[in-house]
Amino acid sequence: MELSKSEQSMYDGELGEACRQSMEILMALGKIYGAKNMIPVTSVQVAGVSYKTIGDAGLEYLMENVKNGAKVKVPTFLNPAGMDREQWQEMKIPEQFAKKQIEVLDAYAKMGISMTCTCTPYLVEIRPKVGEHIAWAESSAIAFANSVLGARTNREGGPSALAAAICGVTPNYGLHLDENRISDFVVKVNCDVKSNADFGALGYWVGERANARNPAFVGIKSASEDRLKALGAAMAASGSTALFYVKGITPEWKVKTGAEEVEFTKKDMQTTKEKLTSPEKPQLVTIGCPHASIDEIMEVAGIVKGKKVTCDLWVCTARKTKEKADKEGLTAVIEKAGGRVIADTCMVVCPLEEMGYKVTGCNSGKAAKYLANLCKQKVVYGDVGDIICK
Repeated sequence: MELSKSEQSMYDGELGEACRQSMEILMALGKIYGAKNMIPVTSVQVAGVSYKTIGDAGLEYLMENVKNGAKVKVPTFLNPAGMDREQWQEMKIPEQFAKKQIEVLDAYAKMGISMTCTCTPYLVEIRPKVGEHIAWAESSAIAFANSVLGARTNREGGPSALAAAICGVTPNYGLHLDENRISDFVVKVNCDVKSNADFGALGYWVGERANARNPAFVGIKSASEDRLKALGAAMAASGSTALFYVKGITPEWKVKTGAEEVEFTKKDMQTTKEKLTSPEKPQLVTIGCPHASIDEIMEVAGIVKGKKVTCDLWVCTARKTKEKADKEGLTAVIEKAGGRVIADTCMVVCPLEEMGYKVTGCNSGKAAKYLANLCKQKVVYGDVGDIICK
C-alpha cells in the first residue's frame, strides 16, 4: 500500500504506540481487501460500547489504548451503550453491569471521543454530505449514511473504527469506490408500505435474499427518513446490507443492466410479520431501534396520552433528542402514562435477560431479529399503536 509521509510516521511508531498499533490494524485490513492507499475520513462512529457486547476483554483493550496515549484525530462518537447513564437505576440495570459500563464510557472519553451514544448520529447534526468519506461501525447507521445521505463508509468493526479515529484515515476499498456502489438486485414493491413496521418487514425479507448485495427498490411511492432508516436497519440485521437505493428518493441510483429482479407482495408482507411475532402479551414494549426521532417520540406520546400502559414502555433515543422531547413536554406525557424515554442505549444492547424480561414488543425489523437472537426474547412485532395497546 502507498502511504503518505504522515501515515508512514504513524506506522513506524514515531507518533506513539497507539498510532502504531492502529495503523497496523488499518494496513492489515487494506491488504486483505486490496486497497492501494488510505483516505482521510471526516468522522468516525465506534461500535463496541455496551459492556454486554464487549465484556472484560473489550474493556481491557480500551484501557490498553488509553495507557498507550490514544487520542482521536477526527470527530468521533459512540454507538449505544448498555444503559442510560443518567437513568440506569430507574431502568433497574444491575449495579455491577452499570459500574463496568461507566468504566467503558470513561475509557472512550479519555481518548477524546464524544459521549454521543447513538445509532442515529444523523439525527443529532452529524450528517456527512454526498461523497464524503467516513468510518462508521453501526450497521443501520452505515446503511443510512451510504444510502440516504450518499456518504461513503464500509461496515467497520469496533477495532477498525477506533483505529480510523486515532489515525484519521481508513483503507480505500469497498464502498469508498464507485465501482462497488452498483446494484444488481432490484426489488419491485407491489404493495403499500406505510409504517415503520411495514418498512421493517420489507427490509427483513429483502435482507435475507440480498445478502451482501446492494438492493435497489422500485415501487415505493414515498418514504420519510424514519421509514428509510427502518428499512436499512432491517436489511442490515437480516442480511448484511450496507447500501441500498430507492428510485426517485435516494440521492444515488446506480443499477446494473440485466440486474436480478424479485417481487415483494402483500402476502410476503403478511408472512414476514407473522414470522417475526409471537402471540404473547409483551412485558416490555420498546420503540427506537434505530434510535427514535422527535417525530417518532411525538407519535408514541399521542398514542399514550391520557392512558396508562399495561406493561413497561421504553422509547430509546439520542441524548440530544431526549432533551428536545423534554422541552416539548413529550417525555412528561409518556412518563405520566407509565412509560420512559431513555437515552444512550437501546433494547438490543441492554442486559434484558438479566432484568427478568422474556417477551418484548417492537416495531423494528432489526430489533425483532436481535431481540430473539441476542437477548433470548420472544418478540411481539407490529405497529406502534398495536403493540403498545396489546
